[in-house]
Amino acid sequence: MRKVLIIGAGRSASSLIRYMIDHAPSEDWRLTVADKDIAHVRSVIGQGSEVAEAVAFDATDGSLRARLIEAHDLVISMLPPSLHLGVVRDCLRIGRHAITPSYVPDEMWSLDAEAKTRGLVLLNELGLDPGIDHMSAMRILDRIRAEGGRMMAFESYCGGLIAPESDTNPWGYKFTWNPRNVVLAGQGGMARYIKDGEYKYVPYHKLFQRTVRIAVPHYGAYDGYANRDSLRYRRHYGLDEVPTLVRGTLRKAGFCTAWDVFVQLGCTDDSFIMELPKNATWQDFLMAFLPHDVERGPRENLAHYLGLDPKGEIMAKLEWLGLFGRGRIQDPQRSPAAILQSLLEEKWQLLPGDRDMVVMWHRFRYTVDDRQLELQASLVSEGESEQHTAMSRTVGLPVAIAAKLVLNGQIAQRGVLMPIAEEIYAPVLHELEDLGIRFLEEELEA
Repeated sequence: MRKVLIIGAGRSASSLIRYMIDHAPSEDWRLTVADKDIAHVRSVIGQGSEVAEAVAFDATDGSLRARLIEAHDLVISMLPPSLHLGVVRDCLRIGRHAITPSYVPDEMWSLDAEAKTRGLVLLNELGLDPGIDHMSAMRILDRIRAEGGRMMAFESYCGGLIAPESDTNPWGYKFTWNPRNVVLAGQGGMARYIKDGEYKYVPYHKLFQRTVRIAVPHYGAYDGYANRDSLRYRRHYGLDEVPTLVRGTLRKAGFCTAWDVFVQLGCTDDSFIMELPKNATWQDFLMAFLPHDVERGPRENLAHYLGLDPKGEIMAKLEWLGLFGRGRIQDPQRSPAAILQSLLEEKWQLLPGDRDMVVMWHRFRYTVDDRQLELQASLVSEGESEQHTAMSRTVGLPVAIAAKLVLNGQIAQRGVLMPIAEEIYAPVLHELEDLGIRFLEEELEA
C-alpha cells in the first residue's frame, strides 16, 4: 500500500481529492487529507472515508508536519505558494517525493542537487498556469522542432473566468480561486517580456493599461496583460533566441480598464493598515484615496481625478460594487487590499448553480522550409459545479495524474522538476484529454 498526504483542501483541491479517492482502490493507495478546517475536509472526502482520512493541520506546526510527512510515501502540497518551501524542505530531509502546483521559487531550485543525490522527485508548476500551459506548449514546441521548424514567436495567455450563462455581473468576473491572489495580481515586480527582439518592462501602475486583445475561437475576445516574468521561461522552453516571448493573464474585455481604477487610487496596496473609523462606509473608503474637494461628491470627484466618463461603463462597474454608497465596512482596520477583497468576496462570489470557466490560448509563429506558419491552440473548460470548478479540475487533475506517475515509478528524472519533459507531459496531457480537458489547434499561413 502506498500512502499519500495531501496538505490543503481549499478551492483548487476538490477535484484532486476526488480523483485520488476514485483511484485509491485500484492503485492501492491510502490517503490523508490535512487542512485547518477538518469539517470542510470531511465534506470534501464524503463517501471516500474508507480510503481517505481527514486530519486537522496547522501550517505553523512544524513538528506535526514532519510527523505526517514521515508517515507517507508522497506529499502533495496544495497550501498557499509561500508555504510550499517548508513542506518541500521537510520532504527532502525525511526522504519523500513531493508535488506542488505552484511556481518554483529561487530557494527551491537550490534544493535540486541534494534531491538528485537522494533520488527524490520534487515536482512543481503542475496545475493550470503554471502547469497545463507548460505541458501543452512543450508538446507543440517539440513537434515543431521535430518537423524542422524554427520558432519566431510564442505567446501564451490564461485566465480563470466565468461561464457565459453564469456571467451575471457588470465585471464579467467571479472568484473561482484564491481571492487574495486576484486582488494582488501583478504586484511584486516588473512585468518583463520580449517583443520583436525588444525587451519590454511594465511597472505595476501601468500593467492594466497595457493590454492586448485576444480572440479565442468560439468564445470571443478577451483582454490580456503580461505576467511578471516571461523571460525566465526562455531557457526552460528552449527559446533562448526567440524574438518574441510573452506570457500573460486573460480577463473579459473591459475588466482591466475598470480594475486599473483601484490600482491608480492605491486600493490594492497591502503594505499598511488604514486608520478608518469603526463605522466607516464604502464611500469613506473610496474618498480616503481621492483629493479633498468640498465642491464635488464622490462620483464627480473620482471621475474628475482619473478623467473618467461619469456615465461610462467603468463608473457603472464601480457603482454596482457599492463604492459610492453608505454600506458599512465590517472591519475597516485592515490594509486597503484586504478591505477591497472583503467587498469583492461578497460581490463576486459564485452563486448556487454558477459554473466557472478557464481559458488558455497559445500562439506559435515559426518557419519551416521558408514558409511562415502560425499555430493557435486554445483550451476552454467549464466547471461541473460550485465544488468541482473548472479551476479545481485544471489545477488538481494534473497534480493527481502526476502523483500516479511518481508512485508507479514512471518518472525517471530526479531533482527539482517542472513538467516540461515528454515523460511527464505526454501521459498527463493524454489522460486530461480522456477527462475532457483538451486543446483545439488551428494552423494558418502567417
